[in-house]
Amino acid sequence: MSKTKIMIVDDHGIFRDGVKLVISQTKEYEVVAEAENGAEFLNLLEVGIPDIVLMDISMPVMDGVKATQLALEKYPQLRVITLSMFGDEEYYFRMIELGVKAVVLKKSGSIELLHAIDEVAKGNNYFSQDLLKKMVFKISTPQEKEELKISPREKDVLNLICNGFTNKEIADKLFISAKTVDRHRTSLLQKTETRNAAHLVMYAIQNRIISF
Repeated sequence: MSKTKIMIVDDHGIFRDGVKLVISQTKEYEVVAEAENGAEFLNLLEVGIPDIVLMDISMPVMDGVKATQLALEKYPQLRVITLSMFGDEEYYFRMIELGVKAVVLKKSGSIELLHAIDEVAKGNNYFSQDLLKKMVFKISTPQEKEELKISPREKDVLNLICNGFTNKEIADKLFISAKTVDRHRTSLLQKTETRNAAHLVMYAIQNRIISF
């Protein structure tokens, strides 16, 4: 079975080397390209499209936000994992709006990074729990919107989605079927008028309807 191809986009060579070392110790993934900034990343996409991109935010020449926007406009199937540092908070929501599949803090260990890659490779989203807590804390007041009418069970499901659990894991925790979880997820997307799990998480954070 062929390995999942990963590209690392970060302006710090030592950090890229560390991530490469972690990924090289897995059987499922391989690093096929590296870029020091967003402009170099876009040029490399003309040569070959990886399965997953690990994208830094703050870089010279072109930052990760602009690079992600341009890349996803041309290659919407691209799966991007944002690598973030504390201090990048103003960009979190923008990256999620652009369609990144995961956001992981750079201070996270190799276990969490690989877990995020695993989830994205399976088609899921992943958000660092430290990051979500910081995002909730940063928002002093929720956005003014009509009161969201969700059932207690839907709120349970929403909390678990925001905490990174898959449908099967949610089903096991709540002692319901995966099909029922999927039905609750669909209902939540409709009620919040969001497009996917990433936007659902963002909505829940902005409106302070989740807890940790």
